[in-house]
Amino acid sequence: MKKVVAFLTVLALLIALAASFAAAEEAAAPESHILVVYFSATGTTRGVAEKLAEGLSADLYEIVPEVPYTDADLNYNNSKSRSSVETDDPSCRPAIAGELPDLTAYDTVLIGYPIWWGDAPRIVSTFVENVDLTDRTVAVFFTSGSSGLGNSMKHLEQQSGAGTWLAGKRFTARTSVEELTAWAKSLGIER
Repeated sequence: MKKVVAFLTVLALLIALAASFAAAEEAAAPESHILVVYFSATGTTRGVAEKLAEGLSADLYEIVPEVPYTDADLNYNNSKSRSSVETDDPSCRPAIAGELPDLTAYDTVLIGYPIWWGDAPRIVSTFVENVDLTDRTVAVFFTSGSSGLGNSMKHLEQQSGAGTWLAGKRFTARTSVEELTAWAKSLGIER
């Protein structure tokens, strides 16, 4: 009987010790809180954002326009199309449908968008001007068949006036989860 009691006591101590180590390890590795924000007019940026959020176990927020874009609105060959008119007007701020996310739980915000004539769509400006990016790490990712970042990140950083902005990168619909998470890790962003 004494052997059984001694065995159970040693077993209970080992379990308590293992739980203590697990709790200490969990406390030593702070959890990163990441939000992937995106605007997608055609679905390409949505696909990239979803893969990035999956790879980083991040939360996802879609910037949804109050007035949805139609195919005619996105006709880049028509200088009178909505996207052309908005891009030509630096002060344009299309309304966002629904509530903006509360960023207090996030230390990192990744913002994705398509490139429209070398810039971010104006609705992304609406977003950065109406959330508080103070004390947050911000990086942009954008989709385009061939266009580069242009001045989009510089403009968004100026419009936001807050946050620590890291280098942006272009991706295509074919970009893998692994490529996206490797980019984030290269910036020091990981779960």
